[in-house]
Amino acid sequence: MRGSSGLGPGSRAGARSARAHALAVLRVRSTVLALALLPAAAAVILWTGRTTGQFGPSWETARWSVSGFAVAVLGCAAVAGLAISRGRPAVSPTVPVEEHAAPDLHALVRDLADRLEVPAPSAIALTPDCDSWLEDRTHARAGGARGAAPVLVIGSPFLWWMRVAELRALLAPVVAGTGPSAHPDIAAARRVVRGLDAAVANAERPAGPCSGDPAADGPGAPAARVPGALARAVRGCVAPLRRAVHRAVGPIARLMLRAAGPHAAAMEQGVAAAAADRAQAVDQGLRVAAQEQVGLAYAGWDRLLTRVALPAWRLGLWPTRLDAGVVSALTELSRRDRLASGFTSRLGERPACDLLKEPGSTDGAVSLLAARLFLGPRPPVPTAHGAVPEWTPVDWAAYPEEVVDRIWRAEAARLFAALDALGPPEPVGASRSAASAAAPASAAPASAVPVGRRLPESAFAPPPGGSGSPSGAPAGEAGSEWAGPTLARVHDRFAAAGGTDALAARISAEVAREEAASAPGGLGASPGAEPQPGTGGAHLAPLAPMGLPLQPPRSGKELLADHVTAAVCCAAVDTAGAVPGLDWLDGPALYIDGERAGELPSLVLALVEDGEAVGLRDWLAAAGVRPEKPVRLV
Repeated sequence: MRGSSGLGPGSRAGARSARAHALAVLRVRSTVLALALLPAAAAVILWTGRTTGQFGPSWETARWSVSGFAVAVLGCAAVAGLAISRGRPAVSPTVPVEEHAAPDLHALVRDLADRLEVPAPSAIALTPDCDSWLEDRTHARAGGARGAAPVLVIGSPFLWWMRVAELRALLAPVVAGTGPSAHPDIAAARRVVRGLDAAVANAERPAGPCSGDPAADGPGAPAARVPGALARAVRGCVAPLRRAVHRAVGPIARLMLRAAGPHAAAMEQGVAAAAADRAQAVDQGLRVAAQEQVGLAYAGWDRLLTRVALPAWRLGLWPTRLDAGVVSALTELSRRDRLASGFTSRLGERPACDLLKEPGSTDGAVSLLAARLFLGPRPPVPTAHGAVPEWTPVDWAAYPEEVVDRIWRAEAARLFAALDALGPPEPVGASRSAASAAAPASAAPASAVPVGRRLPESAFAPPPGGSGSPSGAPAGEAGSEWAGPTLARVHDRFAAAGGTDALAARISAEVAREEAASAPGGLGASPGAEPQPGTGGAHLAPLAPMGLPLQPPRSGKELLADHVTAAVCCAAVDTAGAVPGLDWLDGPALYIDGERAGELPSLVLALVEDGEAVGLRDWLAAAGVRPEKPVRLV
């Protein structure tokens, strides 16, 4: 390994440990191979004994039986070895960064490798994740023609948030890992583990549509994929055979992986320890600061994806500048967090994204990849006439109109559709009389409005001189302004006993139905989702993409609060001159006179959960929102 003379004691110890465990992994392979050769060795002995006269005619039956068994075992071993060696482990979906597109970045990495006295990575790629690693992709190259050096995968948020010196310090221990990776024993052990992992994955992969089936190719498939009936028939016969082989090899690979797994994990720990020790002498003073930026970047990136990007993705839109958005999100986080108050002073230094020739196009490619990682290659949105949905780009300037306003209008429409389905509520007095007749006061149903916290009848009442319905009158029997999509109708439902629970249950069922229809392939998958080329059949929409948790399931009351908030925001936009906006950390937001209405969600939640309407009533009056005016739903 190059530069071994410059290794410190910790690096040498880590390298020795990694090599020892790599040999242990290779011994597992050798042991299985030896077991497969035992019957053949026994057959050779029996046939040799026949020529020497030591095993006479009485051994003839045993000789042929052992020979047949040896041939069968060797055949199975050859098939299993071929399946394992030809297995294509899943490759992390990334955006490649060629040297002509980022010469300064490649020069920085090469200079870092020279200082660390290790081989330079064979390529650089970006991932929409707050992490960086080395990934060996020799199995994806024709014969490994480009050598054994791994690919350096860099988290794209680091390039936009970190400064050049910080990125260099952060990548030092990662690039140092190419040194142990070049050792032949470690490289061979990794190939064994990757092959076993791919074999297990192939065995566990459910059988999909046959590749020879014209329906599987789809109506838009190019003619080259459907060369003729004979080729389709051949593929249709080969596919089941291939699946059968993978399922037969799976248990063997699983046993080998279970035996080699602890040694493989210890080998990687030794490699990491050797790389970290080797990188101690490079930019040591900046490494602590760089690690602090990693934690801050992860926090801002998490909130940007789950609160800002995810609402757009669910509409089939993908923000084209996620990495540029993370800078705004982290700057806002630094402004709000006292512990991060000094981080904004770094923004005067050169950002690492300047190492790219065209940061905008690279940001766009990474942003689209992030959308596909979360929800699949196709957006989960219905289309007319069965057309295949496609991702639609949206920039940050259009986000409030294209995303925020559409979400509010859609949720408000769902709220008023639920009100229409439930029908007009009973008068408050009639509801209380019915409840009293059905059960004693001490056993009042939980859905009834709590005593002493009944909603004021004037909570959403129209201003003096309006033509609104008298308090307590059914909405369907009032004037036209009360029959339409107005906040006054919402008041009638909240004022009725049990109205909140029925409304929350109906909205929850409708939301669940829409989510199930948009993702029939499972959570996070979308219609037409398929693995990207070079991913080894890996799913692009895991349950926890990029290490970020999906939004937890919301209760019926939380969903109802979101829908009521959306209706209030629509009413504020329509009648009070408010505008939809974007908060970099919290997502969709309402702005009135340039100020964010951050208190609105808590006021609506108090109304939904506790029946407390005074705060929301005062807010509506102060904002100039007119509850009797219809809300525009389209």
